[in-house]
This record gives sequence, C-alpha cells and structure tokens, in this order.
Amino acid sequence: MLNNPIVTTAWLERNLDNKKLILLDASMSKIVGKKPIVYTEAKFIPHSRRFDLEEVFCDLASAQNNAFPSPEHFTREARKLGINTDSLVVIYDNQGIYSSPRAWWIFQAMGFKNAVVLNGGLPQWLEEKRPTVSALSNKSIKLGNINGFYQQALVCDAHYVLQSLPQHTSSIVDARSAMRFSGQAPEPRAGVRSGHIPKALSLPFAEILDIHCFKSQQQLTEIFSKLGIQKNTQAIFTCGSGITACIIMLAAHIAGMTKTSLYDGSWADWGSNQSLPIEKHE
Repeated sequence: MLNNPIVTTAWLERNLDNKKLILLDASMSKIVGKKPIVYTEAKFIPHSRRFDLEEVFCDLASAQNNAFPSPEHFTREARKLGINTDSLVVIYDNQGIYSSPRAWWIFQAMGFKNAVVLNGGLPQWLEEKRPTVSALSNKSIKLGNINGFYQQALVCDAHYVLQSLPQHTSSIVDARSAMRFSGQAPEPRAGVRSGHIPKALSLPFAEILDIHCFKSQQQLTEIFSKLGIQKNTQAIFTCGSGITACIIMLAAHIAGMTKTSLYDGSWADWGSNQSLPIEKHE
C-alpha cells in the first residue's frame, strides 16, 4: 500500500505494467467552477478503464446531484472493472485535478484504501510527452473480488452538518469560488439560494492547485493553517454538488489531515432547502 494519496506521472509510467495496477479515467463531461480543457481528439493513458462518475458510480434514483452509490452498487460495478481486494488503483481525469479526487473518496468511503490520484492527471502526462492511446482499454476483464463496506463517518448529510453548527465540533470548508461563497454570484442550479453554510470557511479549489497539480505539502499545510485547520481538526468539506469538495479534501490529506468528511449533497442540497440557515457577505 502506498503511503501518499497521490502519485507522480513518472511513478505511474514506471508502474504501467504492474499486474496489480488498475488505471481508471474518472473524467466528467460537465465541468463547473473552472474553464474546461477541451480536447480535439480522444487521448488516454495506456491501459485506462472508464470510471463513470456521472452514470455508473452514483445513485441516479436520488434527487441529490452526484449522490454516492450504495455499497452493493459500488461493489458490482467495481468488480466489472476487474478490481480486486489487493489491487492498486490509480485514478486520473482529463482536467488535471478535477473529478479524480471524487472517485478517490468513493473508494475511501467504501473501505478500499489502496486507491490514489495521479497528480496533474492527463494534462500533466501530455505536457511531459508520455505515451497515450486513442481509446480506453478493450482488453477482456476478469471479474474482480472487491467488496465495498460503507464507512459512514466519511460522508455526511445536511442533518449532521446542522447538528454540528451549535456544537462547533467540525470546521466546514467550502470549495466554491469566493463570489459564490459570499452570495455575490448566482448559483448555476435553478432554485438554489446564494450564500454559504453559517460559520463555513472559504477555500476555492483553485487556490490549492499549481496549474494542473497540487501545491506542495508545505504550501498546503500553510493554507489550511491560515484557515485555522490543523492535523487534529475535524473538518467537513462542501462545494456545489460534492465534486470539487473532494479536491480540497484530498489536499487536506496530502497535508496530513485525516479527520475529514464529505457533505455529499453540498450547496445544491443545503441551498435548495428553505428551512436551513444561510449566511451572505454584502
């Protein structure tokens, strides 16, 4: 098992032929909060398999945007990708660091710890002129034996967040832009109020990135420290719909903070519920 939640492009290229390595492309078609990188032709890292966050590894029956899959659903679909209990899963996306941390957190929440994110993703890989292919792997996949065991403490809902507010038991960190956080910019989803969860801290996900990659461990530690978040801090991460929150949560783990939980519904859930309190900055 790797000790770091991210790996470098150089490490991945050296390990592409590792029999236990499962390489997953977790790219999404819908990109919110950043200007998307658009490709004129399909490019993938060799041996990539598709980890579909939008149609497969989610609960399509839920009213919530990008809802977590059930452990049974995760197990069934992950086995189809050939993932075993002793596999080493490396995840990347075609935006650099965007949706791959979400896929990483799904694995963590399902009790599978041997999953890591490729730092810089496909853009970094291409920039370094490493080998690519034009299609996902079509190699016959033997059914895996992975089992998902839901780690309830790693994912929370609005009720949990609301209960934590008066007790000050957790810091709430929001990955949306400063303008959306303050309520000065409209939300992209209809019927969702502008503003943020009371007492939440603003950390736009772009601030923890250096172009395609995460900033250094030291830089990330300093960023969280300035927010008042230390290694022993309990922190809940939120964003628009549970995708980019995972970027800053992964950054927290790189900085050595492990007492983290994802508010999966995030602002799309909180902001659309008129009974829940909000704050705005004029």
